[in-house]
Amino acid sequence: MTESLSAPAAPRPPADALRWQTGASESRLVLAGDGRDGMLAWPTPPTSGPLVVDGRGLTHFDSLLAARLWALAREAGDRLRWEGLPAGLGEVLALARAAEASPGAEPARHGWLARVGFLLAESQDRLRITLGFIGELIQALLRGLRGRSAMRAEDLMFQLHATGPASLPIVSLVSFLVGLIVAYMGAAQLQRLGAQIYIADLVTIGVVREIAALMTGIILAGRVGAAFAAQLGSMQANEEIDALASLGLPPMEHLVLPRVLAMVLMAPLLTLYAAIVGVAAGWLVAVGIYHVESAEYLVRCGQALTLTHLSIGLLKGTVYALLVALAGCRQGLNAGRSAQAVGDATTAAVVQSIVWMVVAASVLTIMFQRLGW
Repeated sequence: MTESLSAPAAPRPPADALRWQTGASESRLVLAGDGRDGMLAWPTPPTSGPLVVDGRGLTHFDSLLAARLWALAREAGDRLRWEGLPAGLGEVLALARAAEASPGAEPARHGWLARVGFLLAESQDRLRITLGFIGELIQALLRGLRGRSAMRAEDLMFQLHATGPASLPIVSLVSFLVGLIVAYMGAAQLQRLGAQIYIADLVTIGVVREIAALMTGIILAGRVGAAFAAQLGSMQANEEIDALASLGLPPMEHLVLPRVLAMVLMAPLLTLYAAIVGVAAGWLVAVGIYHVESAEYLVRCGQALTLTHLSIGLLKGTVYALLVALAGCRQGLNAGRSAQAVGDATTAAVVQSIVWMVVAASVLTIMFQRLGW
């Protein structure tokens, strides 16, 4: 900060001209002329007695002079007073004194009823943002069906690869291990009844109908949903989304729609692949450990697998993937403009995806059971 007064500038005083003038009752420091660069040489104040800083002859000052005067005020305390300082310099020192004198504000303490009200208000705001996001996405999808979308085919193809083929290794590993666990734990109980052959029924129905879809959704939440939130959150922090809107490119169509469509299109294929891997893992357990005939296991799998079980599994996988895409894009698009906010949005996307999937799994399972499917 540098400020110039209306009075004509005076020549800068020599180094020995700036000194404390000790009198009978007080010591006085006279500041005159150009005070920039802290008046160059800065004298040491007397250790006792009242101190006065006279700035009536000061024509220029800068932040270094203000810092030195404030350091002097903190050192001298009540012994120091100002006289005739320029208005701007006096305001800076007054603000510094007020900031140091005022204690830090303690956080307000509210009762339990007020805290419940704040939580409900925050939940209402989050619900409003989520519903608005879903509404804009539906509008973008309808515009795409009419051929008026700004979505590019290249973006959709890139997201299809990132969602599907790039996820195959982790889907293969997790589905294989989960299939092994389901088959081994189920077979350990069936062996007591001499019914090892029903390992095929247990693995086929459990993996195809429930486990493959749920494990695929969890994998997509941790791998793809978090990536969606981080990518869009970083673009939000760097104001790239605002730049797209300024260029007339709707972010919902250009960024969100390709990601959501890629998840919905690849989810049934990933779920089917996970189911096949899980059933194959059950075959290893049944044939290799419990000595079930390979042909008999495959025949029992074919008899247990119905179109209803397969359709329900694929439907659940698609619903879970859609929820993952919605949570990731919603959190990323509404993230704050800082690195901390991007991390918070990524974490919130994964947590929200898993919560939504658990709720959806409960609702769908109860609904299909009540329908007799």
